[in-house]
Amino acid sequence: MTTTSIAIGTVREPQRSVSLAQTVTQSFSFAYRGLIKVRRNPEQLFDVVLQPIIFTLMFTYIFGGAISGDISSYLPVIIPGILVQTVITTSIVTGTQLREDMNKGVFDRFRSLPIARISPLAGALLADVVRYLIASVITFAVGFAMGWRPELLGVLGSVLLVLVCSFAVSWIFALMGCLVKKASAVQGISMLIMFPLTFMSNAFVPVDTMPGWLQGFVNVNPISHLITAIRELCNDGHVGTHVVWSLVGAAVLVAVFAPLAVRAYIRNAK
Repeated sequence: MTTTSIAIGTVREPQRSVSLAQTVTQSFSFAYRGLIKVRRNPEQLFDVVLQPIIFTLMFTYIFGGAISGDISSYLPVIIPGILVQTVITTSIVTGTQLREDMNKGVFDRFRSLPIARISPLAGALLADVVRYLIASVITFAVGFAMGWRPELLGVLGSVLLVLVCSFAVSWIFALMGCLVKKASAVQGISMLIMFPLTFMSNAFVPVDTMPGWLQGFVNVNPISHLITAIRELCNDGHVGTHVVWSLVGAAVLVAVFAPLAVRAYIRNAK
């Protein structure tokens, strides 16, 4: 008679090793999940659809004559400013939705799947890039309808630049979504950060009309560099140092905040 010994009490953990290619594929799968959510809840696009239209019309017709003398002269100034303000501010939604999903227990279900821990987070950020693209297209469409005629290649380069920079900024709000316990708190803190940065920039008025102490802040504000880069691309087709500084700033943000966000997310997902 042969006896078979069975080890009881030893539970083998599921395989957690995921290759880089699998991680990328899973991230895009979660990005597709995010887009499906938008399709089923189109009200999530209200901000990226309505904000550039309302802000462009409002700021142009209220400030255009006072600042530039007429509407057509103000459009090359205001459209890049509205573009950056709208798209960068939209990246706040990344952290808010991430915290809502965590509070609803969505990521608890993801935890049991044999996937890379980073893929749900990366997928959420990738899905938001589509929102940035929609906001960019609408902003340029409104400006074109009002009579602005930018450089075509400059427009394409500006869209790509603002998408890269907004994706980089979204890592900051992803980190906040992992650290702050309420979605409303994430949104409130994010707005407190972004509104001074966008309004205390060269987005709407010339810097030389501001007080001297404020000019110093505006000139070092990274939002101002991004707006100037887009103005140069759209109005002159010129790729200047501001484009370089914007890309360097985006790379620094990703290098600093992406590892922190991933670490905080994994700690929450355990």
